[in-house]
Amino acid sequence: MVASIIGCHPDVGSLGVYAATDMNNCLPNLKLTDQHGRQVSLASLKGTPVLFDFIFTNCAGPCLMLTSRMRQVADQLSSMLGSKVWFVSVTVDPEHDGPTQLFDYAKDQGVERDGWLFLTGTPHEVERLMAQFNLQRAREADGTIEHVQEFFLVGSDGRQLRRYAGYFSDPTIIARDVEQSVQTDGTAR
Repeated sequence: MVASIIGCHPDVGSLGVYAATDMNNCLPNLKLTDQHGRQVSLASLKGTPVLFDFIFTNCAGPCLMLTSRMRQVADQLSSMLGSKVWFVSVTVDPEHDGPTQLFDYAKDQGVERDGWLFLTGTPHEVERLMAQFNLQRAREADGTIEHVQEFFLVGSDGRQLRRYAGYFSDPTIIARDVEQSVQTDGTAR
């Protein structure tokens, strides 16, 4: 059973931004493996906002677009990445995407930088995390992986704040939302 995600939202506004409707804990006590082969507890990311996307390394289309948009957001956030905000890209194809593939993908896309994790795990672990975002892994009848074409901004408490439609999202708006989340979270402490 291999995977992809169903993540399109039928009611996307012209800016591609909509409020999260689910209050699941998107930073559960779950350990996944990063692009360097290190175990990362998602719960350890609480305390800072996290921008998520779901990709796979042999994708020739939407995943590259998502990564490119996340890179544009990262460029705007500059030094905040890794200190005040984390980016997390999770593979939806853990059967084929191990740490080496994720590292090579990040390097090839020019996004191998501090504060940006590329994560994999067992199919069950990935599915468990995806369920927190109300997503599920799926494959087309021909075996191709379905894409999740959204970004998810998670607050420092682990609750989803925003969803962004990948093709319609503006990196400047996402960066602004992340900055506002950092400021709000910083004043709440």
